[in-house]
Amino acid sequence: MKDETIIKGVAHTETIHDSAIKQVQGRAEYTDDLAEPYGLLHAYLGLSTCANGRIVSMDLDAVRSAPGVVGVLTAEDIPGHNDVSPTGKHDDPVFAEGEVKFWGQPIFAVVAETRDLARRAATKAKIEYEARPHALAPIEARDAGFGYVTDPLTLRRGDAAKGLAASPRRIKGRMSVGGQDHFYLEGQIAMAVPGEDEDVIINVSTQHPSEAQHMVAHVLGVANHSVVVNVRRMGGGFGGKESQMSLFAAVAAVAAKKWNRAVKIRPDRDDDMSATGKRHDFVIDYEIGFDDDGRILAVRGDWYARCGFSADLSGAVTDRALFHADNAYYYPDVELHSHPMRTNTVSNTAFRGFGGPQGIVAAERMIEEVAYALGRDPLEIRKLNLYQNGQLTPYHQEVNDQIMPQIFEEIEASSDYHARRQAVLDWNARAAREGGVIRKGIAIVPVKFGISFTATHFNQAGSLIHIYTDGSISLNHGGTEMGQGLNTKIAQVVAEAFQCDISRIKITKTTTEKVPNTSATAASSGTDLNGMAALDAAEQIKARLIDFVAERWQAPRDEVKFVPGHVRAGETDIPFNEVIASAYAARIQLSAAGFYKTPKIHWDRPTGRGRPFYYYAYGAAVAEVSVDTLTGEYVIDRADVLHDVGRSLNPALDKGQVEGAFVQGTGWLTCEELWWDKKGQLRTHAPSTYKIPLASDKPRIFNVKLADWSENAERSIKRSKAVGEPPFNLGISVFEAINMAVASLTDYREPARLDAPATPECVLMAVRRLQG
Repeated sequence: MKDETIIKGVAHTETIHDSAIKQVQGRAEYTDDLAEPYGLLHAYLGLSTCANGRIVSMDLDAVRSAPGVVGVLTAEDIPGHNDVSPTGKHDDPVFAEGEVKFWGQPIFAVVAETRDLARRAATKAKIEYEARPHALAPIEARDAGFGYVTDPLTLRRGDAAKGLAASPRRIKGRMSVGGQDHFYLEGQIAMAVPGEDEDVIINVSTQHPSEAQHMVAHVLGVANHSVVVNVRRMGGGFGGKESQMSLFAAVAAVAAKKWNRAVKIRPDRDDDMSATGKRHDFVIDYEIGFDDDGRILAVRGDWYARCGFSADLSGAVTDRALFHADNAYYYPDVELHSHPMRTNTVSNTAFRGFGGPQGIVAAERMIEEVAYALGRDPLEIRKLNLYQNGQLTPYHQEVNDQIMPQIFEEIEASSDYHARRQAVLDWNARAAREGGVIRKGIAIVPVKFGISFTATHFNQAGSLIHIYTDGSISLNHGGTEMGQGLNTKIAQVVAEAFQCDISRIKITKTTTEKVPNTSATAASSGTDLNGMAALDAAEQIKARLIDFVAERWQAPRDEVKFVPGHVRAGETDIPFNEVIASAYAARIQLSAAGFYKTPKIHWDRPTGRGRPFYYYAYGAAVAEVSVDTLTGEYVIDRADVLHDVGRSLNPALDKGQVEGAFVQGTGWLTCEELWWDKKGQLRTHAPSTYKIPLASDKPRIFNVKLADWSENAERSIKRSKAVGEPPFNLGISVFEAINMAVASLTDYREPARLDAPATPECVLMAVRRLQG
């Protein structure tokens, strides 16, 4: 292998995504692309057509006798436990048993020779239900006494009731924030291959291989070591494959072991959307106390969430909504409550931001309320209420890395915010005088986003590195690649550690056979955790090599350095390949398992106090929109984003993450609408009825910049910061700008108070309301 004097692909450089060329050429393998074993069978789910009811009868004879059908699975065929609850609450069955709790709940699976035959056979089931009253929305569920799916949380600091009572000004309000479908390009899919004894290998599109392993073992009634889960890459995840893939992995595994043949399951998009969870919808009641200058004095809030029929991850999601209900602002007296409501809908789950965006959007609504009440630019209110270092969050974590003032200063200048805001005000004044139908809005919104799993034990990771005798390196870790470039970044960390070209490093599939007990690739922590674990493994091998080189080439240990393509011993440079070959001959171990656990974090949920986050990521966005008041349609004229990723490991990948997150966040708040009919059936279950942002919906001018002067104050991987989730929240700037445009119809005497998503219909209704 060629020695390099100028190495490529080390940390902090713009290195191409390891799958990019293969993806463009169609050579990147996803689960559905894997070579199918001989005799492969296909499974398909039979779903309920009742939102809440008792199963009176179930006739599956026509299903069993359909062409190509090998058999049918129901709850009675589960050899272990009929449960895939990720939190151990045992409330999430693989197949409904005796009753159904949402329209689209899996009741059985048909297994056939082809996917088409299985899909057709599944429609032949004859099932009768005794329907019960159902509740689909959180407030409806509250009023019907449906209760909580998991324990609620209260965050409290100071005395909110006393603070509100003493405030010169008070405002109460309510806003509804819609959910969001993950709409990954690759849907849920799993393929199970049976092995000897109790063994089974699962190839599945999952963000959490260890959880898939545990759930499959639980359903089969076998030990974890009998189940191997493999993931090479996913075609998108966004949280939708953190827990909900367990159902598909379990069905494939049970069928594979029952018939001793490989089994694949891949639902159609509409069945995927009906049977799997989404971002949580919230109804948020808030009350703010503030003074005549706009300084917030007290806040009280209640977050009612549509959680679905089972807990899934709703506890952690609704917790995180409260963690981010302050966004970047200090509330002297604060009391916040979560209400994870049980509803007759599919159980909602993780989604990029994990509840944080639903907290942040409420914080921005409160800022907007204060600004309009005082006739001020919301930016002034935002800057007035920013955290100062040393102040405590509602969960009593001290903020000590505040960089928002610097971010605001830079983006205000680079976006020419103040001149553009005046131009927007002038435009709207002219439109009011002349009867113009196009109104404009502009808004600047910050984000402060906490990084770490709030369940402290998830903040750990492992890795495995082998160096072979030719100097090539095999890298494995517990994280999963879903398009975000995780594998590339970690390979860069290892390349820099050994001072070798990234081409030396083979990134192998994630598998529970190599790194056990991994955490989900979620909470924006994939690079933080797995990068540090990989670096730990590399440093172990390096320490052994340094000892060996010092002895073999007679140099002081502190004069042995890894330099591009070589190891330097005093004045002598030895090619990396030669060092490795010599080390092998000297019986030096060239393999290491790395491990990392995030320091300093702790969280006591019963008291609502602790340090759940290792650090914060910051950012800000300026969005300008034009709204047609005759139709409610709008365009994003321009967006300027400045985002903090610390010392970026790969600026190109990080910038791509910021761009994609901004657009996805905008889609959540503007066009992605979930709608259930009165019977409880999700009707927005396909691309024909559910609108995600198109290329034509992105800002016409889109300026994205990383805060290249920032460096993580904490010892993160190479002083970088997480980038997956925080910039998602910057799409709130578009929502706020639309609100301003609509509020111009009353000369900004009151805010528009749009609910999300602000679809054209929603905007038009607000226009008509304000016009009287």
